[in-house]
Amino acid sequence: MSVDALILNATPLDGVAWLTLNRPQARNALSAGLMRALDDALVAVAADPAVRVVVIAGAGPAFCAGHDLREVRADSGTAAMRALFNQCSALMTRIVRLGKPVIARVHGVATAAGCQLVASCDLAVAAETARFATPGVNIGLFCSTPMVALSRAVGRKAAMEMLLTGDMIAAGRAREIGLVNRVVPEGELDAEVLALAGQIAAKSPLTVAIGKEAFYRQAEMDLDAAYAYASDVMTRNMQTRDAGEGIDAFLAKRQPSWTGT
Repeated sequence: MSVDALILNATPLDGVAWLTLNRPQARNALSAGLMRALDDALVAVAADPAVRVVVIAGAGPAFCAGHDLREVRADSGTAAMRALFNQCSALMTRIVRLGKPVIARVHGVATAAGCQLVASCDLAVAAETARFATPGVNIGLFCSTPMVALSRAVGRKAAMEMLLTGDMIAAGRAREIGLVNRVVPEGELDAEVLALAGQIAAKSPLTVAIGKEAFYRQAEMDLDAAYAYASDVMTRNMQTRDAGEGIDAFLAKRQPSWTGT
């Protein structure tokens, strides 16, 4: 098995695809190979109509311990570092731009770029024992790229505290600041992730895709522009078959039948 393996379930269950980082001996550190594998898998699930929700998980004792520092030190020249961090940034952007919700299933630690991965996902469910940090400042390498995702997921003061101290925070604190949505006992983690994913997968895939794109686009706009954009999105959304079906089903007190159009 490749040290940069990624486990992709071939047949999504109930519309949910699981992508499992599979470098347990390295705490799923994001080597260039693993990032490439994850990016390729996201491209594949984006094109698969059977997939409605994506879950990113980690094999072994941790979710993801960030970049592979051994790989980083093997070639820390400017060109190599620029390529590595550009690759990571493109991967995180793909998660945000993916037309399907992505849920992080977090156990163990999620540190540095691993914390960035959690922050980049649309939703996150964590085990009570999970811990999070952006500890680059402790080794002289400020977590600047993780900062982009973190500062968009949590408040500025909370983000700056994590970035400036490098301290590890518990799952409960991560929920308080908005880094994760739900915290459950580790033995209930899979069930909670599946329940959340299944609930979303039951919605109109077209409506969910429209909503996810609109959420991130309006967040970067000023208030007037955001309302103008959102009004246009809702107008176009209203013209879809699924919107008409959903409203008719609601009025008729029946379950809707989505077509994704």
